[in-house]
Amino acid sequence: MAKTATPAATVRVAQYLIESEYLERNVTVDVYLPADTTPGSDNMSLLLINDGQDLRTMHFEKMLGRLIGDGEIEPLMCIGIHCGADRKMEYGTAFAADYMGRGARAGLYNKFILDELLPFIRKQYHAPSFKDKSFAGFSLGALSALDICWNHASEFRKIGLFSASLWWRKKAYDDGYDDERDRLMHLQVRKGNFSPWLQFFIQCGTAEETADRNGNGIIDTIDDALDLIVALKAKGYTDDHIRYLQLEGGTHDVATWGAVFPDFLKWGWGISG
Repeated sequence: MAKTATPAATVRVAQYLIESEYLERNVTVDVYLPADTTPGSDNMSLLLINDGQDLRTMHFEKMLGRLIGDGEIEPLMCIGIHCGADRKMEYGTAFAADYMGRGARAGLYNKFILDELLPFIRKQYHAPSFKDKSFAGFSLGALSALDICWNHASEFRKIGLFSASLWWRKKAYDDGYDDERDRLMHLQVRKGNFSPWLQFFIQCGTAEETADRNGNGIIDTIDDALDLIVALKAKGYTDDHIRYLQLEGGTHDVATWGAVFPDFLKWGWGISG
């Protein structure tokens, strides 16, 4: 018997311009909210997404509506945060810039998220609280999302990393770089605390690059992701906390991230049936 098609849920998209005192600029955010739902009162999850401008390219509105309409995921409020012109300075690790000084404004971006964006969403949508809050991002935006969640674990639950820039380092390769000492996010994980509620979705593509700094036949993107998983497991996380998705032929672009984003949504907010 043929399955009856389920109409996609209607997802409303509203765009706001938030004046940030910390970043000294206006930040564009897109709010994706399923129709006939009311955020707040602990009945809905919130997902923040760095590089939110890319969601339009991957037709995120239709993607979210289809998954909700088909009953594959719970209703979910998503916030696409557009990057600014100073992206390489605002994204990164807040505790230290990289060896070229990039990421020097990451601490200010951190404050924007916690002290300006979240209060704005709560006020705008009369939502004093959410069921849980999560954060995802692409490339350098993924590094930023991980850095914010790791250092404010009490605020977040799930982290979505798509082609994360985990190579972010404090020393250049020609200046005595060492994997164990110089990758900034790996250092934070090794020195940080175990927060058992955190969950990690980590995606890499096998065709993202050709660089292989240690000559082991594995591209650096995958090496860095696998090393992050090793560091997380040494901290106490298990396979129940971590989903690793390595996409054969996956590249470092919106097309690949859009193809695997439904897997992330079903992993994080799926409805078993």
